[in-house]
Amino acid sequence: MLEHLLGQDWEITPAGGETGEAFFAQNNGQKLFLKRNSSPFLAVLSAEGIVPKLVWTKRFENGDVFTAQQWLIGREFSQSDMTDDRVVMLLKKIHTSKPLLEMLKRLGKTTLMPNMILAVIKAELDEELTSNETITKSIAFLEENIPFINSEEEVVCHCDVNHNNWLLSEDNQLYLIDWDGAMIADPAIDLGMLLHWYIPKSEWTEWLEKYGFELTDSLMLRMKWYVVAQTLNSIQWYKKKSRYHEMEKWIQFLNDLD
Repeated sequence: MLEHLLGQDWEITPAGGETGEAFFAQNNGQKLFLKRNSSPFLAVLSAEGIVPKLVWTKRFENGDVFTAQQWLIGREFSQSDMTDDRVVMLLKKIHTSKPLLEMLKRLGKTTLMPNMILAVIKAELDEELTSNETITKSIAFLEENIPFINSEEEVVCHCDVNHNNWLLSEDNQLYLIDWDGAMIADPAIDLGMLLHWYIPKSEWTEWLEKYGFELTDSLMLRMKWYVVAQTLNSIQWYKKKSRYHEMEKWIQFLNDLD
């Protein structure tokens, strides 16, 4: 199918990932990143300069839609790179973008509420995990604090801001990629993950000042709530994949969380 789209001269290779829907293509120095059935959201992300430039979109007779983006020479951020000021500024740009928010609403996305997250976690965690003391305490924390974490803030959240999704191009342009899980939600979803994973707690106040927030008790609680919720989801995912070493690492993370 892709050979028919691009021509026989293009070398096409899978790009990896969980879905198997992404590919690299190159021909005589031209390089493209291709993806099957990307959301129309990608066009707005490209226009906002948040992802590499969208080159074209093409639809097949069977309904499949392929997008082609610039395949940039660059590198993923390392964990130590995440303290770079460009990270906080790009995340602020995303969270304050009206075009991104309007597009997700047009695509039918509604606000992700804490009670919805908790219901999914409780439905998906298997019996063996729910008998673990650390996980039991974590679920109790989510249940007890759910009345206190509702927020009027509604922004576009990436929902997986780990360092592997930050791409620094050869010309020093920073991008945040892999938007399949984007939601309209409390910005504390992204802020909590980023701060808890990468930024020393002694630097949180200064980091949030650059972002434009004050480190209040309310924000602290909301960030912790979402980090606990996301970590429980990750634990279940790693268990399903039989990746027990990573699963145990995140259980320990919950145990150490203050």
